[in-house]
Amino acid sequence: MIRHTFIAYCCCIGIQFAAFAQDKATNKLPFDENAQKFANTIQATDLEKHLTKLASSEFMGRGNGQAGQRIAEKYLVTQFEQLQLQPKGNSGTFSQTVPLVVAKGMTAQLKANGKNYTFLEDFYCFNRSTAMVDAQVDKIVFAGYGIEEGSYNDYKGLDVKGKTVVILNGEPMLNGLCVLSKDGKTTAWSNDRRKKIEIAKSKGVKNLLVITPDIAGKVKQYQNYIMGENMMQLAADVYGTNPKEQITNTFFVSEAIGQQLLGNRLAPLTDMANKGKIKRKKATINTNLSLQVTKKVEEVEVSNVLGFIEGTDKKDEVIVLTAHYDHLGEEHGEVYYGADDDGSGTAALIELAEAFAQAKAAGMAPSRSILIMPVAGEEKGLLGSRYFTDVEPLVPLKDIVTDLNIDMIGRIDDQHKDGNYIYIIGDDKLSSELHNISEAANNAYTKLELDYRYNVENEPNQFYYRSDHYNFAKNGIPIIFYFNGTHADYHKPTDTVEKIDFKAMESRTRLVFYTAWELANRKSRIIVDSNKK
Repeated sequence: MIRHTFIAYCCCIGIQFAAFAQDKATNKLPFDENAQKFANTIQATDLEKHLTKLASSEFMGRGNGQAGQRIAEKYLVTQFEQLQLQPKGNSGTFSQTVPLVVAKGMTAQLKANGKNYTFLEDFYCFNRSTAMVDAQVDKIVFAGYGIEEGSYNDYKGLDVKGKTVVILNGEPMLNGLCVLSKDGKTTAWSNDRRKKIEIAKSKGVKNLLVITPDIAGKVKQYQNYIMGENMMQLAADVYGTNPKEQITNTFFVSEAIGQQLLGNRLAPLTDMANKGKIKRKKATINTNLSLQVTKKVEEVEVSNVLGFIEGTDKKDEVIVLTAHYDHLGEEHGEVYYGADDDGSGTAALIELAEAFAQAKAAGMAPSRSILIMPVAGEEKGLLGSRYFTDVEPLVPLKDIVTDLNIDMIGRIDDQHKDGNYIYIIGDDKLSSELHNISEAANNAYTKLELDYRYNVENEPNQFYYRSDHYNFAKNGIPIIFYFNGTHADYHKPTDTVEKIDFKAMESRTRLVFYTAWELANRKSRIIVDSNKK
């Protein structure tokens, strides 16, 4: 990484089992001996066997585009073949090719109303937040602070799809107090640039200019991230061929550029934005703006691995189980083994695949289908999962019931004394039923402490946005993210297999199985009934 009411299933020989009622008030599920039977095939010893292999020197840290990643892909394919899963990748294989490009250099130019401005002095942009750009703009739209929060909405009434939008850095302030918070203190809108970019992207904004004080200080702070040498992107993003989600090219520009673009309108427009009362007729401004971004790139390919277990009577509805099998690979002569991140989740997927495969072999295939999908490219920006959801969904997104994503489940963090816990993130963001099912499965079987501290709104770490489940969630698919918390070895060569607590990993993986089993076998598909942040 870096974030019910019924059980019903039919066995293949045609025996119909009864549906079981769940007590929503107490989040209870009736005990299911078959669920326990197959969950018990998930063993600490097997998890250790797989993870010891995945986090070994042979796999060289599973770096994207490196030899170790291809070795890991082959290992996963072999496991899925032995379990007799159906291949769900390209051309009858288990692998889905994900075309990437590696950035080797970037230059940018900006000219506003006849005046040229200098990249990294007057403005900057992040390699990852831009495509190849060659834009001549004659109209810009001012959208205040670029925020949607409760009743405050800078985009209300504005047509910004395909347009170039100018916004202010930070958030609305009146009399020195933040308008959006109860205590007057600044919120995540001031600290997390991604929030504004995501809102703009959801509106279809083509180019976003953020008027930003202290450009020199920001350039110094973000120098390595701005240029992004050796950074990877989806080829579809860089070349502008992504059919689902075009990049919103984002530029952070000086106040002088803002003044050049908006002239004497800047001060009154800022005042209107602070009051949340922008006059829409004044928001569109004629201009002469030129934006150019060029990149030197090298093409590279990684692969997602997709193994499928077909369901019975509801086989067109799919439960997706994900974990990223890539890590940081070899850097500066050191191997980043990635035992916890996310060798632990990858090993868990193999065991989950085996449990469901054994159920199918015993004539107890789940009602809904199961897609086991170790993804690549997570460490480079959730690229493998985003390719699956945005560019080439090999399963129609409308058919996906939920994504259960496992990213780091093998360690114990400083907040807990033992491994009898797991952080649950995102379970209630889109579906209250999913939260209830997760709680009920845990109450009936695993009895872990389900820790929700990272699931609150405006949580500083923003884990909800930092692992592969998010690409499903942004498409309206309910998710759960299972996470053991951070530790001192996170993204270091010392994230090694001898530090893994395999009994804790066993219990956590079984919880994922029980939750997936209920989701796959219950009478009704869970509903999407909420939209929490």
